Amino acid sequence: MPKVKEDKDREERIVMEVVVDAYDETERALGWYYYIKDKLSFPFKAKCTDERPISPLRKGEKVEAIGMPPEDECEKELFVTIKWQNRTLAIPLSQVEGIGVDEETKEGIEDWHYWVRRGYRF
Repeated sequence: MPKVKEDKDREERIVMEVVVDAYDETERALGWYYYIKDKLSFPFKAKCTDERPISPLRKGEKVEAIGMPPEDECEKELFVTIKWQNRTLAIPLSQVEGIGVDEETKEGIEDWHYWVRRGYRF
């Protein structure tokens, strides 16, 4: 069961701008990858909202998102690249929220969070 209620405006934007003409998992993944890459203004500050076994971040930890990994790293889930403990690594976009970001970046992050929380998959 979805964790968030349906948002008709967001649903329409996702259908018309992200997954339009996407007929399989790969096309949906690429649609999301390029939508997010175009929407997010890097670098931006972010805060971890959820701990994940695949990420070293702890809830509440603040980082700087500096870009996105190559598209082949985002075939199953979207990631952003961060600087963390003198290294560069990719973490799930669903794990963070932007801090003081512009409206486009905020909308892109929230669109992805909505997609994930609704239980949608590529």
